[in-house]
Amino acid sequence: MKESQALELLAPAKNADVGIEAILHGADAVYVGGPGFGARVEAANAFADIKRLTDFAHRFNARVYMTLNTIVNDEELKDAVRLAWLAYENGVDALIVQDMGILDSDLPPIQLHASTQCDVRTAAKARFLESVGFSQVVLAREMSLEQIRESYEALQSARVEFFIHGALCVSYSGQCYASFAATGRSANRGACAQLCRLPYSVYTEDGQELIHERHVLSLKDNNQTENLEALIDAGVRSFKIEGRLKDAAYVKNITAHYRQMIDKILEKRADLHRSSDGRSLIDFTPAPQKSFNRGFTDYFTRGRHHDMAVFETPKNAGERIGKILKVTAEAIEVRSSEALHNADGLTYLTREKTLMGFAVNRAEEVEPGRWRLTLRERPILKKHPQLAPGTILYRNRDQAWEEALSKPTAKRLIGVQAKWSVNERRFSLTLSDHRGNSATVYSEELALQKASQIEKNKLNIEKNLRKTGDTDFEITALEIDDDGIFAPASIVNHMRREACVMLAEERQKHFKRLERAQSTERLPYPDAVDFRANVLNEKAIHFYERHHAHITEAALETGSVRREVPLMVTKHCVRYALGLCLKDNIEKVKANPTLKEKFRPDPLILKSGPNTYRATFDCKKCEMTLLGKVKSDVSLGKINLKKIL
Repeated sequence: MKESQALELLAPAKNADVGIEAILHGADAVYVGGPGFGARVEAANAFADIKRLTDFAHRFNARVYMTLNTIVNDEELKDAVRLAWLAYENGVDALIVQDMGILDSDLPPIQLHASTQCDVRTAAKARFLESVGFSQVVLAREMSLEQIRESYEALQSARVEFFIHGALCVSYSGQCYASFAATGRSANRGACAQLCRLPYSVYTEDGQELIHERHVLSLKDNNQTENLEALIDAGVRSFKIEGRLKDAAYVKNITAHYRQMIDKILEKRADLHRSSDGRSLIDFTPAPQKSFNRGFTDYFTRGRHHDMAVFETPKNAGERIGKILKVTAEAIEVRSSEALHNADGLTYLTREKTLMGFAVNRAEEVEPGRWRLTLRERPILKKHPQLAPGTILYRNRDQAWEEALSKPTAKRLIGVQAKWSVNERRFSLTLSDHRGNSATVYSEELALQKASQIEKNKLNIEKNLRKTGDTDFEITALEIDDDGIFAPASIVNHMRREACVMLAEERQKHFKRLERAQSTERLPYPDAVDFRANVLNEKAIHFYERHHAHITEAALETGSVRREVPLMVTKHCVRYALGLCLKDNIEKVKANPTLKEKFRPDPLILKSGPNTYRATFDCKKCEMTLLGKVKSDVSLGKINLKKIL
């Protein structure tokens, strides 16, 4: 029997202030880094700030999840467990975990979620993680609707979580070792060097260059706007936005966008409801294209297609806004239907397909649709010699948009029922919410008087009761049984304020923490047992042993593996992107069999600076593997496997 069909919009928060904005703009939950052991080392937070965030979130029955999702060595494990207890004591609702050594430690009774770093690409892996105590499982971003559905149907009660927006890692998460191999910065330790965003030259094994210094591993950004209902039908119940390093404007915009999209679905689906309370009143029209993005793709949700990577740049090119009409030493003239502003950021692609940009000093509309732009960099052609009439311009910073989002742009209100009545010599007011919480206040005993204008009196009572001001509440249903008795505004306002305070206290008192799922059965571990199991501590080894998995190698981060190994495994295929996929060209080959040699899936060589990888292709799985050796001599912990096993 599946859990209640509650949908959760899960937003990122690099700090408490951003997390609060996410909740105001419609998030049902936020995920945030703690003081350490999170997969974004730059997004750490002190527990005082996390407590401020959990207190705010719980007012709306929203949740806060803390990342504890790096692998840790034996010396660090004790500190990681201590952080888990501090998280629980500061109101955190769930921990997002990768390392099974943490899972196997003395943790508080807090709910556990399986991180994307757990590399969940099969129904068997999802079911295994549920069986050992995870209540929510993040599936790999590469999964199709059919694969997601298979995982959902394999689970008994755990919820399926899926990324719907933001940056895409080219490798399966948790299985990218290129950063550590080249620099000593481990992606599994929160310090990825993002080598996938570098330009690469691609060669055949005999040295023929196929493409020169292009960003062949850099993917567009994930955007599942058009697939939300299909994802729901496939079993997704938690919709995750990537971006724990993003600023408040980004989080406001993207959260508000998906809140509105999901709410449209909820309006027509009686079988679904949102997991938190209240509605967000948004003061702007969300527009995902205005926030940082590398272009958008829905990736593999509906199958492989050619609109996944962007070879030109890993940066934010922005929205297309028009063409250059004229260039002088001091200014450019642009044809654009968009309103342009001082301090806008504009970009263009050079003949070499390199992204360049400049800031607008002054924007002036000289006639409708024709703009004169004075640039900060002058003389213009010295700084930007390729700018010429016909150059297409993009905008990656809309100054007016940024200024608008820097101000308060949303508030969130919980609908409550109110009942006003007269009882003997007193007024009473009851406020109640849909969760069964209620608060009743009474006036002092009064010498009650009949109202001279009964209807006006009732209207005044209603008007004053609805003045919920800066509280979390709005009255959505109101019953007034005034018996024709005059109610002074001062009394109504005082009782309303007192009832709102009491109801907030009742909601806090009855807030329910998420329950920790219990291990249900001893299923065998269904995945890799070599270095790709990412084992860096003894507890993790013993965990896998209990689940019939004999770990043969410690994590790559121990420095114990020096042979050529898979540094990335990805469904993104360079051969496919370059038009060299045999499956994609099968009709051409049938028509002209001599082309088969051209499309044969031979290995390719990728080079970027000192880094060289051999790419091999498994056409049956539709996967590409980048092979290489560990150059870094960094060691993040030693494990004596022979002694332990």
